[in-house]
Amino acid sequence: QVQLVESGGGLVQAGGSLRLSCAASGRTFSTQTMGWFRQAPGKEREFVASSSWGGGFTYYGDSVKGRFTISRDNAKNTGYLQMNSLKPEDTAVYYCAAGSPYRSTSFREASYDYWGQGTQVTVSS
Repeated sequence: QVQLVESGGGLVQAGGSLRLSCAASGRTFSTQTMGWFRQAPGKEREFVASSSWGGGFTYYGDSVKGRFTISRDNAKNTGYLQMNSLKPEDTAVYYCAAGSPYRSTSFREASYDYWGQGTQVTVSS
């Protein structure tokens, strides 16, 4: 079992930056693919970024490529999403997810077994 808790969300002006954290409990986090997804009001949940279990491979959604960076520190059981050059359209609840032991990256929600409760990110124009 892995429990995930996101933090670091908040209100930021367009062009600003935020760093989200995903604290994991359980010894298996380091072996699992990690992903970030987001859901804006009235929209379906959207893939943001994914990291392989060792962190050597990453994959991004087209809307955030070049602006967001996913990383992880398995020694600390923590994942991160660095968000730069934020836009109002980045406003959403951001979710951390983990799953698929010893697999590479994945944009599919079905690849993830564990989800956090989400953290709100609001970008003002």
